[in-house]
Amino acid sequence: MSFATRADAYVARIESVLDHHLPPTEVAPRRLHEAMRYSALGGGKRIRPILVYATGEALGVPLEVLDAPAAAIELMHAFSLIHDDLPAMDNDDLRRGRPTAHRAFDEATAILAADAMQPLAFEILATHPALVGNPAAQVRLVALIADACGSRGMTGGQSMDLAAEGRRLDPAELEHIYRLKTGCLLRASVLAAVCCATEVPDTTREALERFVDALGLAFQVRDDILDIEGTTAETGKTGGSDLAKDKATYPHLFGMPKARQRADELLLQATDALAAFGPGYDGLRWAARYIVLRQRS
Repeated sequence: MSFATRADAYVARIESVLDHHLPPTEVAPRRLHEAMRYSALGGGKRIRPILVYATGEALGVPLEVLDAPAAAIELMHAFSLIHDDLPAMDNDDLRRGRPTAHRAFDEATAILAADAMQPLAFEILATHPALVGNPAAQVRLVALIADACGSRGMTGGQSMDLAAEGRRLDPAELEHIYRLKTGCLLRASVLAAVCCATEVPDTTREALERFVDALGLAFQVRDDILDIEGTTAETGKTGGSDLAKDKATYPHLFGMPKARQRADELLLQATDALAAFGPGYDGLRWAARYIVLRQRS
């Protein structure tokens, strides 16, 4: 079975896991639960769970053990998207081809839905049957995901991204923001599987960190390119929004040719980091091409 086929199965699997853990809409407060499910189950490529499962494949971690971190990370991602779209942040009207949460519901409900996803993510890590017998892994996962999403990670990156609007940054400054805003949660997706594995050599962990560091940067550069060149059908968002807000992005600051060149360089760095590993890591190689080039072959 090709990894592309397994990736589809992983997407279906994480949808089922999320559906199981999200509160049903029949339970009060119904509108809040509707907003949570609308945002978390509203499609998307599920890149982060795919990385969790692909890394777990490489390290021999059972799927049922990976379900909890995959779901927790995807909930933290969904929380961040709701907040990013708010009028106080990026003020976007579309997400995944549908009205953003604050448009589909209202700002207060959207904020509360995002807020409720954070504790739900950690509740899953604390109570999932496949993890309860391994408290050391639970602690590692909680620390990893909390750090990835805090002021020194995703939330801090979003703050810096907002502060950079209208400013001229050099490549190092911009990539630092990318590492926090986007890279930290992708890094957590790979390292979550490491937290669940046994006896991972330091050299393997270091190679995985190099892989996902380059991949996270490449993903954000490609995302910035698609904001200019991609259609709404491709991205699920309104095209050109970054340019309209004078946001600090690679193509806006350094031009489209350099942005494409940098994305290609970073993808090569990511795949080179796995050069010493055999076919068991092909899922991660596939994921890198899918994330950066949007190729499924």
